[in-house]
Amino acid sequence: MNKTILTSVVALIFISMSLSSCAAIEGIFNAGVGVGIFFVLFIIAIIVFIVMKGKKGA
Repeated sequence: MNKTILTSVVALIFISMSLSSCAAIEGIFNAGVGVGIFFVLFIIAIIVFIVMKGKKGA
């Protein structure tokens, strides 16, 4: 009986640790998506700025 309880506790700890790491990875990817969107918008703004500046000079 004692071995069964130990196995159950080890399994429970393993499952809880794996679920928390998945949540951490999910948070990292969500932050990455936000940063990626920011950089894309930043690059588009730079391109629009360069095009507008080029039209004023011509």
